[in-house]
Amino acid sequence: MPLTDYQASLARLLSENRTFDSYLAGGAAILIEPNTMRFSRDLDYFHDSEARVAEAFSADSRLLESRGYSIDVDLNQPGFVRAIVRKDQEAAKVDWARDSDWRFMPTVRDDRVGFLLHPVDLAVNKVLALAGRDEPRDVLDTLHLHHQVLVLGALCWAACGKDPGFTPLSLLELLRRRGRISEDDLARLDLAEPVDLHALKTEWLEALDSVEPFVVSRPSEEIGCLYYSPSQHDFVDPREVTDAVPHFGKPGGVLPRIVD
Repeated sequence: MPLTDYQASLARLLSENRTFDSYLAGGAAILIEPNTMRFSRDLDYFHDSEARVAEAFSADSRLLESRGYSIDVDLNQPGFVRAIVRKDQEAAKVDWARDSDWRFMPTVRDDRVGFLLHPVDLAVNKVLALAGRDEPRDVLDTLHLHHQVLVLGALCWAACGKDPGFTPLSLLELLRRRGRISEDDLARLDLAEPVDLHALKTEWLEALDSVEPFVVSRPSEEIGCLYYSPSQHDFVDPREVTDAVPHFGKPGGVLPRIVD
């Protein structure tokens, strides 16, 4: 898994304090799975309120210090703490942050890290992040999610449920402005293996071109949903199955409703 050994051991330790509303998210949660394209440079722990951020940081600090780690705080403000956690010659950046509790699924218990955000919510968040910033790492992550979790069209469609300020096509227009990646950009990333820039750009354009056909195939009253297949027990491209049903998010997330 593309976490360093130090990051992985740190995440295992901090798993002792994770709960359904204090969970690993961001790049590290995406990249914890095999066959991802890059290493994450930090651990991001999200929380459903400012109070939970403060509580979690306090509890994690006590745990870390009891195990011989030092914590150098770079930023501490309501709803967000950033620190460098060190032990021996190793160091990792760790963020404790507040995020919206609106999600499609409840957070997931995980033996490696305690709790983490569900893959579909990680994917939706990544698409929204990429719409708001031009970061090469987000393009790589989004392509990974497009292939491994859910197609980009379905993610753009669902992302409008979390951020109703977008339509699927307005979100696509922002994504089309991303992906101008150079060899220097790739050199600055901690890649798990070499990436062919031409192939990457071709793959990105193909993913973008797949979005509009998905959008025009769906009824407008379903904007903002995912599609769940009871027969496959998974979220799917509804064009490829016959039993896909809309799944809308809510605060705290919700398990799919299975209809006999």
